[in-house]
Amino acid sequence: MSKLKALLLTQGMHGMISQVEGLAKALNLNYKHQEIKLKKFWEFIPPLLTPTSINILETQFVFDSKIVISCGRKSVIPSIALKKKYKEKIFTIHIQDPKVPINKFDLIICPEHDNLVGENVIKTTGAIHYLSENEIFKEKNYLQIDKENKKIITFILGGPNKYYTFSDKEIDFLFNKVKTIFTRDKFKLVIIPSYRTPLNIIKKAFNSFGHDHAVIKEVNKKAYLSALSISDYIVVTCDSTSMISEAAITGKPIYVAQMDTKKNNLRFQKFFSQFKQLNIIKDLTDKIDLWSYDKLDEVNRISPLIKEKIKKNGII
Repeated sequence: MSKLKALLLTQGMHGMISQVEGLAKALNLNYKHQEIKLKKFWEFIPPLLTPTSINILETQFVFDSKIVISCGRKSVIPSIALKKKYKEKIFTIHIQDPKVPINKFDLIICPEHDNLVGENVIKTTGAIHYLSENEIFKEKNYLQIDKENKKIITFILGGPNKYYTFSDKEIDFLFNKVKTIFTRDKFKLVIIPSYRTPLNIIKKAFNSFGHDHAVIKEVNKKAYLSALSISDYIVVTCDSTSMISEAAITGKPIYVAQMDTKKNNLRFQKFFSQFKQLNIIKDLTDKIDLWSYDKLDEVNRISPLIKEKIKKNGII
């Protein structure tokens, strides 16, 4: 496929950017990002009840692309509005359940736990993302960690969302649990924060682990990739299916650090169940196992299917 131009629409969150950018790269597209901000009133209205108009956006933008890749609730309306205006001249792809009729888009990419069905729906195992094995390997030596003949545990921290609070009590319990399981005489921890990790939790991690282990104090993609590369085991907090899906590209054992939820998390439970059946993850308990699974690289699995659909629509 010759290099087409794509517009990537998201709310600016790392997990969403990872998905749209990962797909654009897999499709070999030139792309530019556009962060979507809705005018205040419309921020709280579901997409199904929102007018299909670019005028509800806080910031206007120039559109000069053939392909639109959107992700997240706020990007639904501008994508539909562009399709309404340009019709068959463009191809629109939405990632995740848009919460509107699926025929509003040329194609929808969503994980199996979203339970969407349709001729224009491609299902994935977990979330797609922008990481590649080659990119991870290239940053192997970025972190200079003295292993001291110990196993490396990469501990990836998420942050609070509408399902998980990350309270001080929960974090204290989790950090103590990790220290008890992965004792300093046998294991070396590398603590990696994410964009959603609050500063107080990063500080708490440094105070808890900083003397015996390595704590990265800021969001650093190279450190993240390097930690994935050098790890023997990976521990990820339960709040992010995206981070768990990213870790699964390594083929390394992934432990999920579960926490209590503040509301029904059925979609998370379906995701966890599927990944456990595939032998990708286990809940973090007091037992350390070693297991393997087929590396998960969904974006490159589905990209030929998407290219064929774009070709059929005459965009190329």
